[in-house]
Amino acid sequence: MDTHIREVIEADLPNITDIYNWAVENTTASFDINPQTIEQRAVWFSHYKGNRFPLVVYVEDGEVAGYACLSQFRAKEGYKNTCEMSVYVHPHYQKMGIGKKLMDYVIELGREAGYHVIISCITTDNKVSIKMHEKTGFKLCGEMKEVGYKFERYLDCLFYQLFL
Repeated sequence: MDTHIREVIEADLPNITDIYNWAVENTTASFDINPQTIEQRAVWFSHYKGNRFPLVVYVEDGEVAGYACLSQFRAKEGYKNTCEMSVYVHPHYQKMGIGKKLMDYVIELGREAGYHVIISCITTDNKVSIKMHEKTGFKLCGEMKEVGYKFERYLDCLFYQLFL
């Protein structure tokens, strides 16, 4: 079995879009309500070209099994050493440790890029992500009640942080 993590290329966009849209339609991991088109994801992808935010895929036997990225936490200059992490894994590859491998990989890239802290915002019902973040060393730093709305209900969000 050939597995590796590498930087995203444009040819990955259909697979990344499928993975993301599954999460949009079936989970509270994203607060997008409607699936995204490949064109919309291409615009999103264009923001990663030539900046200090990594965007990587986990490939298993030639198939994109998941992806992870660091992104801008806030637009103000004073937040430049803080980033936010996102991790998405294809449903067929979940519970195989891929999310944790992606997290470890982008955390190291964040360290190399000189970030001070990584933030993750997780809905309280996303128990798998909470456990994975805690196992990776993230610490709970706050909770916001009913800040999201999806699937006909309000959602609470937990903020986790990891100092690099």
